[in-house]
Amino acid sequence: MMLYPAMNKLTANVPNRYLLVNVVARRARQIAQEAEDLGEKMDVKPVTLAINEVADGKLSVAASDIDIKDVE
Repeated sequence: MMLYPAMNKLTANVPNRYLLVNVVARRARQIAQEAEDLGEKMDVKPVTLAINEVADGKLSVAASDIDIKDVE
């Protein structure tokens, strides 16, 4: 079974798999909350959007800081 995006692409921006799970979960909650606040229906799951943001390099985590950094 092949995963997309590949794990090595995800860990390029977040080097630790366990930290990656936390970053994706936190961002997915933010996305879901923003959609709820705006009353928007989501066609794509928030976790999928968060994973794609990490893969695209829009989110990263500094080694000494566990806060999500928005690269935009």
